[in-house]
Amino acid sequence: MKIYTKTGDTGTTALFGGTRVPKHHIRIESYGTVDELNSYLGLIRDQDIDSHYKNILVLIQEKLFTVGAILATDPEKAMLKNGKERLNIPKISTEDIERLEQEIDNMNDVLPPMTHFVLPGGHQTVSFCHIARCVCRRAERLTAALNELEPVEPNTLVYLNRLSDYLFVLARKLTYDLQADEIKWIPEKK
Repeated sequence: MKIYTKTGDTGTTALFGGTRVPKHHIRIESYGTVDELNSYLGLIRDQDIDSHYKNILVLIQEKLFTVGAILATDPEKAMLKNGKERLNIPKISTEDIERLEQEIDNMNDVLPPMTHFVLPGGHQTVSFCHIARCVCRRAERLTAALNELEPVEPNTLVYLNRLSDYLFVLARKLTYDLQADEIKWIPEKK
């Protein structure tokens, strides 16, 4: 497989299905941000964390490739006129979302209750988690904007929303595991 094709030299790229769009198209921004998120998850996985979280992050990274494939597909080319799928694109299932929810619940069961917002930081690994959470929220916002223009598979939006929640709780759990300080945000009183 050749890495450079020169087909994007004029500022366009092809979606799955062949449609060419500008590289700044919201669909490209959406799946490009998902790709950025996936890279940050790899960075978190490379840290000295419990193998359980590393394994879950690998599963999430695989699902993000599915999200990317969904977002990189021209919806008009994905389906035949009779409603059958033309392209074999995987989907995000309810079970994928429930897995994130279960992981969130498991982590929350051992964490102290949250009484305030917390400031990102306290440990480099925790900070990477917060960066990933913010990138996930951006991917979700871009995907929601795309969904207003062209329908997006509904579970895709739900998955990104739940994933940002997972990353927030993972940041708190890693703070706990690493015995780092969790600094509460307490607004100044004037």
